[in-house]
Amino acid sequence: MTRLLTAALIAALCVSPLAAQKRKAVPSKKSKTTKAAKVEAAPLKTTTPELKCPSLIGMGVKTVRSFCDVPAGREPAQGIVITLPAHAGPGTLSFDLHARHTYSEDEMRRGKAYSRYRGVVGVLTTKGELLDRGAVDAEFRTAADLFDRISGGAGPGGLKAVAPVGHEQVFVQIPAGVDEVSILGETLDAVTPAGHETIVLPGRPVAIVSNVLFEYHPAPGKR
Repeated sequence: MTRLLTAALIAALCVSPLAAQKRKAVPSKKSKTTKAAKVEAAPLKTTTPELKCPSLIGMGVKTVRSFCDVPAGREPAQGIVITLPAHAGPGTLSFDLHARHTYSEDEMRRGKAYSRYRGVVGVLTTKGELLDRGAVDAEFRTAADLFDRISGGAGPGGLKAVAPVGHEQVFVQIPAGVDEVSILGETLDAVTPAGHETIVLPGRPVAIVSNVLFEYHPAPGKR
């Protein structure tokens, strides 16, 4: 009987190290989960994405921003095409939307400079899927209503007649897997000294965009 108990005890001692080794394998799975959680919790990054502007107006005198026309159209390739960095999960595209005003000193002197604008733009994927819309409403009475003046023109002080007026910040959520979008003009309703006009024709400028930014979680690098 004593021999049997001794043999059983020796067998138990031989098995227990194997069980301990199996238990040690569990933390490795936990460590993988922790690493994945760290990737998901990576801090947000904000960058100025690469964009192709079909009609660059120029640089602002006060803001030192690049101002770009948003043309009306139906094909994403006709708009402001924005290439986004690789991102994990959804990101947020933001930009400032302005009405497009043609400044005239002569109209100012004659007291006939009042203008009113409502421009609507859409943000689309390269396949033409609408992600969201943005709109700007603006009025012009005096030069103080201008958001900025554009350098590089033939007017007084080397300024261009075209200038942004009004300011509306637009935020659009970009789904995961979408790495390129387009900002296209939809409609412009304008009341100017020349009369009332509604613009929907492809190629005609509907509004002006500046300060394009993208906030996102960077995608993990490939191993």
